Amino acid sequence: MPDMEEKFIMPQKFRLLTFGLMAVGLISLVLGFIFDAPRAWANYLLNNYYFLSLAVGGAFFLALQYITQSGWASGFKRVPEAMSSYIPVGGVLFLLLFFGMHYVYSWSGETAVHSDKLLLYKSPYLNVPFFFFRLIVFFVVWTIFIRILRNFSIKEDLSGGLKYFYKSELYSRILIFILAITFSIFAIDALMSLEPHWYSTLFAGKSFMAAFLHGSSIVGLIVIILHRQGYYQFLNRSHLHDFSRYIFMPCIIWGYVNFAEFMLIWYGNLPDETAWFFNRWHGVFKALFFANILINWFIPFMVLMPRKTSRSRMFITPVILALIAGQYIELYYIIWPDIVQAPKFGLMEIGTFLGFTGLFAFVVATTLSKTKLIPENHPYFEESLHHHF
Repeated sequence: MPDMEEKFIMPQKFRLLTFGLMAVGLISLVLGFIFDAPRAWANYLLNNYYFLSLAVGGAFFLALQYITQSGWASGFKRVPEAMSSYIPVGGVLFLLLFFGMHYVYSWSGETAVHSDKLLLYKSPYLNVPFFFFRLIVFFVVWTIFIRILRNFSIKEDLSGGLKYFYKSELYSRILIFILAITFSIFAIDALMSLEPHWYSTLFAGKSFMAAFLHGSSIVGLIVIILHRQGYYQFLNRSHLHDFSRYIFMPCIIWGYVNFAEFMLIWYGNLPDETAWFFNRWHGVFKALFFANILINWFIPFMVLMPRKTSRSRMFITPVILALIAGQYIELYYIIWPDIVQAPKFGLMEIGTFLGFTGLFAFVVATTLSKTKLIPENHPYFEESLHHHF
């Protein structure tokens, strides 16, 4: 039996490391704003979207476990709870994008809109006040729901029974639809509108599946790291197998949607649609197109398909680490051609990513340390504790 009073204690060295990484990120951005503002804002958008999508993916993972009444994952639910706690932080940071709108979004300037018939037609939706109104609504709704689920989880620990479990299941049913709809719109606003003349009916679905894929993979990675640090000692190969299924399944859907988007646009051969891919079909960006497919679909699909490898940390961990790079490559491929125009990568990109990594790690670790890692009164905890197949 695990220690029911087990709590995560953030090591002082880890805390200092996160502060150091945040300092590196802040310095990188400040210098970037001074010497190359468009590139700095591109980094800001990429990294904030990156980690916000991980938090949303973690929240979706948590809600799915309640809805499906999955016993195997009940013992680890503190991890996706902690990941989703980054949502309000990422939301506040996203609002700061207001100061760089004219560097990032061409439709944010009145001159550009009035000189372009298509942008003028889209202006009732693509305008700065409505853009930030939508963002605020999304972040507020997401934050309310994750706080409700978190409070129910803590109350369940104190009182036991099924009352708060059923409440969590009900709110999770609502949350998955809210996330599916609002995050899809958020992806259109944040990413697809970078090139407002282009449109894809599959872009929103692709973005949502990417968030679910990478969010689920980080849930598994954090559990594995905590296990290596002495926590979650009941983690076994059957748990690992289920975590790998939550990587294997969304990677297939993500790959299918990516193929469908590219194939339909290529087959239709309409200038308004093909221009987006044409602008990326050269040099480094073309290589990133294939690297994106290789890392985010082919590698997890091939490595985690066999039962033996999908139950081994030795194979699962490298796949997750590859997916961390894979999500960055996908966002770089989407964002850079529209803002920076050239494939630049250097100390600014590395420093900014490290800074946001430190912030995300600090928020997640702080939330984990606030309550017991083991949800002892969860009705399916015993199933998680003795999960074998």
